[in-house]
Amino acid sequence: MALECKHKTSGRRNKSLTGLFCLFFLASVAWTIAQDVQRKPSTNPKKIHIEHDDSMLFRKEMNPDVYVLLGNVHIRHDSTFVYCDSAYVSEKTNSFEAFSNVRIEQGDTLFIYGDYGHYDANIAMARLRDNVRMENKGVTLFTDSFNFDRNKNIAYFFDGGVIVDSINELSSIYGQYSPDTKIANFQKNVKVNNPNFVLTSDTLDYSTLTKVATILGPSVIESDSGTIYSTRGWYNTETEESMLYDRSIVVSQDKYKAITADSMSYNRFAGYGEAFSNAEITDTLNKIILTGHYAYFNDKTNYAYITDSARFVEYSQGDSLYTHADTFKMRTIEEKFREIKAYYGVRFYRSDIQGVCDSMQFNTKDSLLYLYKEPILWNTFYQMNGDTIVLFFNDSTIRKVNVINYAFAVEKLDSTYYNQMKGRILTAYFGGGELERVDVDGNAETIYYPIDQGAFVGRNKTESSFFSISVRNRKPYKIVTWPASSGTILPLPDLSPDDKFLKDFIDFDYLRPVDKDDIFLEKKRKTEDVAPVRKMRHLQ
Repeated sequence: MALECKHKTSGRRNKSLTGLFCLFFLASVAWTIAQDVQRKPSTNPKKIHIEHDDSMLFRKEMNPDVYVLLGNVHIRHDSTFVYCDSAYVSEKTNSFEAFSNVRIEQGDTLFIYGDYGHYDANIAMARLRDNVRMENKGVTLFTDSFNFDRNKNIAYFFDGGVIVDSINELSSIYGQYSPDTKIANFQKNVKVNNPNFVLTSDTLDYSTLTKVATILGPSVIESDSGTIYSTRGWYNTETEESMLYDRSIVVSQDKYKAITADSMSYNRFAGYGEAFSNAEITDTLNKIILTGHYAYFNDKTNYAYITDSARFVEYSQGDSLYTHADTFKMRTIEEKFREIKAYYGVRFYRSDIQGVCDSMQFNTKDSLLYLYKEPILWNTFYQMNGDTIVLFFNDSTIRKVNVINYAFAVEKLDSTYYNQMKGRILTAYFGGGELERVDVDGNAETIYYPIDQGAFVGRNKTESSFFSISVRNRKPYKIVTWPASSGTILPLPDLSPDDKFLKDFIDFDYLRPVDKDDIFLEKKRKTEDVAPVRKMRHLQ
């Protein structure tokens, strides 16, 4: 019995070995058939081709049509080659998954690397994840979430990515890159790191060929020379030339000066630029604004030029001074102070002073305002004119006015009578914006009309070397002449028209700016009021 039992046992063991051998044989045949099926060239160019693998398994429990490739896997689709350590290939869906050391090659210029990849041959879409790197002719993209659309030849990253070329490192949350055009699009938290500047933006296009960044959303460019704010334009990251639109702003390094315009051409490296249409230059330290439709500026020489409806505003006090001229030039003196020069057709307005002249100069360091060539200055009821006028300010309040050569001062009493003073040099002193005293030095001549109980008493005319009149509430209360005056008093009924005025008297009130907008109106002297030709000072 024991032997039979042994014999029976031995027979069962032989049958088991025979069955196991059959299973291995069938698996081997299936594997060989699978190899032949997969490696047989397809007549459909969209089909996946397995070029090489060390071994292949057919795993029915996983998916009836999925083949497992192990070791040195090489798969081709059209002209794109994929390499990896292992892969799942589905003949039914015409797609595959690639694992570990994934590498995609397209031609001899595009290489993509990652830890994991999925490729859909039906739409020619590759999806790579984790430690993804794309290289394309000197351009490298780093990300963890990457899609590559071969039909459009566009690469996408959507969970943060970095593109690096020879001079810039660009990063954003979402981005696209075209190997054909070499143009990348960046969106959300965009940042460009360059050795000379840092650019942050909401939306940006960048050409890895030209190194030009196209600004498509709110952007800031910061460098050691200043800051640029723009929402639209372009910036050459190599030459640092730019064209900016939509009220872009260039701010100086010290943050005090800013330039803005509808459009602006700016070379940050050279430090100069041009602004077009509604240009505005502001200096918050010196409380200055220059506006016009064309401006040129140079950061390195601290020089600016503005013209075409040009206007200068000084706003250090609550009451601003508005000045119009054909052209303004501004330069920096001693690091923080400004010198502003105005040329041709100068007209200015402030509630307490108004004036016209051919050219003007204002210095913020000593608060001096120079008026050249036929200048006329008005303060309330007073008019002053001469060869040159210099205004001295104290915290933007008039402290003193000098009228040099051919000086003439007029106080309008009514439509008929005027107090008048003329001489070589006239100095007017102010307190609280009101005239307090007037001194006339050299060939002093005066006409004034004393008033008693609201009525004119007569006309008083004096001639002397020096004349001084002190004023309180618009009324003279102290008059000094030196040496003794040769004055005469005439009753009003005895006055002829010529007796009422000093020689060269002119009422220029028709030229006077009446508000801050009136400075732009061109008003010319009447033919009979044009001064005789004589040597005058001009702004250099």
